[in-house]
Amino acid sequence: MSFLPYPESSSTSQPRPSRPNIVFILADDLGYGDLSCFGATDLRTPHIDSLIGSGIRFTNFYANSSVCSPSRAALLTGRYPEQVGVPGVIRDEVQDSWGYLASSATLLPTYLRKQGYHSANIGKWHLGLESPNLPNERGFQEFYGLLEGMMDDYVVKLRHGQNFLRHNGQVIDPPGHATDVFTDAAVRYLTERKAKKDPFFLYLAYTAPHDPLQPPIAYLNRVQKRQPGIDPQRAKLVALIEHMDDNVGRVLATLRANGQLNNTLVMFTSDNGGWGPGKANNGPFRGVKGQFYEGGIRIPTGAMWPGHIEAGSESGAVLQLMDWFPTLLQVAGSSVPDGISGQSFLNLMTGQGDATMSDRPLFFVRREGQDTYKGLQIHAVRQGDWKLLQPSPFAPYELYNLRNDPKETTNVADQNKNERDVLIKLLMEHIRQGGAVPWQKPQRQ
Repeated sequence: MSFLPYPESSSTSQPRPSRPNIVFILADDLGYGDLSCFGATDLRTPHIDSLIGSGIRFTNFYANSSVCSPSRAALLTGRYPEQVGVPGVIRDEVQDSWGYLASSATLLPTYLRKQGYHSANIGKWHLGLESPNLPNERGFQEFYGLLEGMMDDYVVKLRHGQNFLRHNGQVIDPPGHATDVFTDAAVRYLTERKAKKDPFFLYLAYTAPHDPLQPPIAYLNRVQKRQPGIDPQRAKLVALIEHMDDNVGRVLATLRANGQLNNTLVMFTSDNGGWGPGKANNGPFRGVKGQFYEGGIRIPTGAMWPGHIEAGSESGAVLQLMDWFPTLLQVAGSSVPDGISGQSFLNLMTGQGDATMSDRPLFFVRREGQDTYKGLQIHAVRQGDWKLLQPSPFAPYELYNLRNDPKETTNVADQNKNERDVLIKLLMEHIRQGGAVPWQKPQRQ
């Protein structure tokens, strides 16, 4: 599979700062198979394809959870979600909020600031709705985006009738589709940083293609015209993804025009698998967002860094979102603090290390309050080819050998009791350690 690399900046580009800029683009609920560079045949994502084709494509990358907040907590702290108080989704409805970001957790922008970086979060935050867990209080110098996890309308941009859009501490109400609004803010930020000498970290977290499936009408018309008879729900999702892709193209074009692209590490990934009711394509895998089958946690991932990552590279290393934390610290020239669960894969990404990571266990968690969960958690653990998962808090654990059965069609827990019991013991110890961190707002004494 080959794609045209994204063009580099011209020879008139600005002098390179001593450390590279970092642009992390995170999609919301994008399925493993919902990019054309990951096998989709009914949609077109030329800009993301070119980004990934200009660098490395990861085929075994996992989210830390099958839902939003826990994965984002892991990404920004380098630790498992339970270890920072976010085993489930943080919501504006207190009775249905299943996490509270621990005060002891230090986020990535705080460490990057010590290395001279200016950091901005544009788009979705979803790790707290009030002080002391607002983006500007947790390390970001600039915030322009959504505190909540979703909007009920991409144009009106309210959730449960409330406005959760902020520019730093100010309530804002910008016109337009949210994906365009966030890209506009990213373009402004990149252009402002052009005149600055210090490097920057831009965390651009789109809400697309999270429901509601509400693409601009011109994109929907184009998809329906191109594919007569396409499922109506699928058409809306495809159009929403293609709209996001064009906006990613705007970000890349701005980096190029500003002379920043040659000295910028750009990553693209998703926070979890695709949403089932939205007709998401999770590739060949079983399961959807919210589940711990591969389709709920395997995410499309790639990165480009001119002069450092070879174009057209591919890696099958088993990685998880929390691994970006130590990787990006190393990119910035920082040491990795103690207590971090993630492992750096910088050498792997730049072709200077082994093709695989150590055979460590990887854990997954989701706590939820819906009737299926009743406030309890589900878990999964993968080590090597073996994966143990729990479909619901009240269901027996299932065991799969992903080498022999990547689609998880046959539960072999009863036939492989030794492997099952080894993983259960690892999981029990992980759960025990996670129990040391509260996941609700502390009560005032």
